[in-house]
Amino acid sequence: MTEQPRDRAKVLIIEDDPDGRRSVTEAVADAGFDTVAAATAAEGLKRFEQDAFDAVLSDLVLPDQDGIAVLQKIKQLKPTVPVIIMTAYGTVPSSVRAIQAGAYDYIPKPLDLDDIQAKVRRAIETSRLRTEVTAMETVIRDRMGRRTIIADSPAMRDILDQVHTVAPTVATVLIVGESGTGKELVARALHAEGSRVRGPFVAVNCGALTETLLESELFGHERGAFTGAVAQHRGAFERASGGTLFLDEIGDAPRPVQTKLLRAIEEREIIRVGGHTPIRVDVRMVSATNHNLEDMVGEGTFREDLLYRLKVVELRMPPLRERRTDIRLLADHFIATACREHGRRIESIEPAFYAALDAYDWPGNVRQLRNVIEAAVVLAAEPVLRAAKLQIESSRKATGDWAPPENMPLNEIEREILSHYLRRFDGNRTLAAEKLGISRRTVQRKIREHNLPF
Repeated sequence: MTEQPRDRAKVLIIEDDPDGRRSVTEAVADAGFDTVAAATAAEGLKRFEQDAFDAVLSDLVLPDQDGIAVLQKIKQLKPTVPVIIMTAYGTVPSSVRAIQAGAYDYIPKPLDLDDIQAKVRRAIETSRLRTEVTAMETVIRDRMGRRTIIADSPAMRDILDQVHTVAPTVATVLIVGESGTGKELVARALHAEGSRVRGPFVAVNCGALTETLLESELFGHERGAFTGAVAQHRGAFERASGGTLFLDEIGDAPRPVQTKLLRAIEEREIIRVGGHTPIRVDVRMVSATNHNLEDMVGEGTFREDLLYRLKVVELRMPPLRERRTDIRLLADHFIATACREHGRRIESIEPAFYAALDAYDWPGNVRQLRNVIEAAVVLAAEPVLRAAKLQIESSRKATGDWAPPENMPLNEIEREILSHYLRRFDGNRTLAAEKLGISRRTVQRKIREHNLPF
């Protein structure tokens, strides 16, 4: 049963002495809280199981069992509810024993009613903060956890099992796979299901920034560090402290940035651009790449020592063509999402529609499938999805040779080939770079050189 929101906090009081029970109940009620009183541990625990409480006040010595046993049982039933132990002995050992067992606080007898009210107020504030944090964690897991990743294929189930195993640790993870396979979704799931879920998740695309901007984005800069640095800037390492730092397209990071990354990981500290003071940082590193970093190490374009630091655990994302049993599941999800976002209504889907999706190789993987499905829903002139309306090339056409016209200058050939791949992948620079065998930065530079509309 879902707990209904309450305007007033409720406190359970377990005290066997009638006079003490009455005075404590009155003090708590005077502080503005609802109360429920019980004379024994058994009665108190029964009330606790039947109702929702924000805090518990329990005597240490009760006729049927001691308050420590009550405390432990409450912690099993609902760990977030704070328990305050009242003790007539007032000795250090009894107080320490209560705190060690998980008590929020203790109150010595004879009782100070003002002290009771103050400690109950703090306990309830703590209880509500814990409830809010727990609710926030639940929302994050629901939005970012493994269950958000649509998969039924053995290859993806294996990935999700690995996420479940690795997430609670602080191990550095490298996610490897083609563009569009869902590497960032897995990174977010590692964060959402890990011990750092209360901290921030900060993502940086290492292939989208120049060396200077990437260095500033990762490590921050001091005012005046370079032209345009009009104010101090906290970098991603600082912003992600206590949480997860996700470095996407790590293979595109320039060598000088790689060197600083290695130092940050090993020393757990960074120095802002233009600064001199080391700043301690505490992040969990998750990286992703669509490159073969081992080959890049052999070519001298990626540091071997950094690679070993980044891939304490390696997760290899299968391309969509190797998880074909997921295509229909993903398609149905994307159809529903597109209908909701664009106000469309699809009443039927012809079998040939699914057959066409299954037959295609999906070089752009899940990202491409999502875009194709969204386009099909948006452009559907009737509430039926038909294979003929799918905006995908046949596999043979997609992989066929391209022949330039005769007497075309080399510069124009380069422009046409680049335009061809950018159109094929809906302007995705990473996919175009991968198919052309060049870096993403080169693609970006060529787009500017040829003044291409992408």
